[in-house]
Amino acid sequence: MDITSLYYFSELAKDLHMTRTANRLFISQQTLSNHIQRLEEYYGTKLFHRKPALSLTTAGEFVLSFADVVNKEQVNLKDILSDIAQQERGILRFGASALRLNMCLPAVLPEFSARYPNVELRITDTVTVRLEPLVLDGSLDFAVTLNGEEHPKLVTQQLMDDQVYLCVADSLLQRFYGQTAQHLKEQAVHGANVKDFSRLPFCIFDNRMGRQINQCFEAANITPRAYITSTYTQVGTTVCFQRLAACFLSQMSLVSQQNDIPPDINIFPLYYKGQPLTQRLSLIRMKDRYLSHYSKFFLERLFQYFNGVERVRMERVV
Repeated sequence: MDITSLYYFSELAKDLHMTRTANRLFISQQTLSNHIQRLEEYYGTKLFHRKPALSLTTAGEFVLSFADVVNKEQVNLKDILSDIAQQERGILRFGASALRLNMCLPAVLPEFSARYPNVELRITDTVTVRLEPLVLDGSLDFAVTLNGEEHPKLVTQQLMDDQVYLCVADSLLQRFYGQTAQHLKEQAVHGANVKDFSRLPFCIFDNRMGRQINQCFEAANITPRAYITSTYTQVGTTVCFQRLAACFLSQMSLVSQQNDIPPDINIFPLYYKGQPLTQRLSLIRMKDRYLSHYSKFFLERLFQYFNGVERVRMERVV
């Protein structure tokens, strides 16, 4: 039994498919099979059922729990020894949605790479529901997640409350509200209710933020006029900036493109039941994961970025 065999075993347990795992690990199926056979001979028991499909045996479940501990401690040990030797080498695995990665990485990477040029950064872009399992199984060191519940095995640190804004071109307001538009704007800059903007065409999002916004429409007992529906919030930005419809954008999104926002776009903080509508962004990591010097540096810069974003005031009346 060796650590490499345990690592290959735990990776195969994720896919339960010999070909996919071998391809993902860049090894041959025969090499992977040899490592599994070596473990089974060492422990004197079968770890996988081969038919009708690959699955863990009861013994395999126990070995997987042991392998997860060994693999995690192996990573921790490497980072500890690297810190002791001041090698400042290693791998940092970070995950978030593609949109949030595009926003935060340009602010964090230049300083991080200059300080730790020998650290490899491995990025995973996926949605929140997939990020937590990747942190729990050790595939990721850290992840930025949205509105998640705290897990007993994870450290959850709040990054920011990401305010949702209603953005609408002044020409649209004038077209649909005429002389009352100015009064509407002066009220909405202190907190917008979708009920007051029900005449407008909207870009509707079919995603997590869209479901939050839909609660606002339901509470106001109105059905929004959908100009376009999309899972991708950037579509809403384009439609809004082209003065075709109103859209909803987060603080983080607006700050990242504040230099490109047309001057005739009104930006109102969206309210729900008298309170600002926000999305809580958190950083999650395993509780027993050792934080190397470069990991701490990366996290410090990440928290600085989000703290700076949260302080920017984006509401405005044209």
